[in-house]
Amino acid sequence: MSAPPLCLPPVRDTRKARLAVPAGSVDTHTHVFVDGYPLSPERGYDPPESNLDHMLAMHSQLGIDRVVLTQPSCYGVDNSAILDAVAAIPDRARAVVAVRGDVSEAELAELHERGSRGIRLNLDNVGGMPVEMEEVPALAARVAELGWHVEFLFAGPELPALLPLLSSLEAPVSIGHFAYMPAAEGVDYPPFRSLLGLVEAGNTWMKLSGPNRLGVGDLPPWPDVVPMAHALIETRSDRMLWGTDWPHPNKFEVQPNDADLLEQLELWVPDEATRARILVDNAVALYDF
Repeated sequence: MSAPPLCLPPVRDTRKARLAVPAGSVDTHTHVFVDGYPLSPERGYDPPESNLDHMLAMHSQLGIDRVVLTQPSCYGVDNSAILDAVAAIPDRARAVVAVRGDVSEAELAELHERGSRGIRLNLDNVGGMPVEMEEVPALAARVAELGWHVEFLFAGPELPALLPLLSSLEAPVSIGHFAYMPAAEGVDYPPFRSLLGLVEAGNTWMKLSGPNRLGVGDLPPWPDVVPMAHALIETRSDRMLWGTDWPHPNKFEVQPNDADLLEQLELWVPDEATRARILVDNAVALYDF
């Protein structure tokens, strides 16, 4: 059996962004990869060393104060790497973890104490979905009692089949990376219209992240993403979040500079007050900062 492919590292020399962000801004989607933490045998890729110090240096260049560390699929349900990172900056960080359906109440309580505020169900990457779909409603009900949410990652065309489940969960739902909608299909693409309806209903939060994952190239500009962002923000600006997706795993050819990603907000959210809502207020509400 061949070894999983090694991802590219992120761009290490993040430039200063021309966009000034408000105090307390939150990057709601990052990972850390640290040598010495065991990788899942079910993983689909090998990550490059991308640790907390690397991440904080990137955030310093962008002016970002707070972060949500999201469990990457390559660690399976061993959340040690992200939880140890949260422990190093506890007032500035939260975690979204991966668990099995039979996780105990004591384990959930410990995860909450250590900064976890959601569980991740990654249907798109090998090793990222440790829960059977029929277990999801009961698990969502359990984490809802802690004030947590359930974060999903899936391919955009899969949304219509997932709608009944997503609409029925007791916990709030967040969806990563524009729900991986193929940006070239435009805002009239039927699954994207379904996504707008889901967001409008109010229980779903959308991460405006990963424009380089929407089939329109790894480097900017990404003009096809702009109308998607506008449509989502116009639907429910109070349900929008932003994240870098640093260090951009599962990329093998080229990586954007993270300042490029932050500066997309100039195009997506021209109104300064709405940007502040997305970068600060919404994230504070969902992640309990």
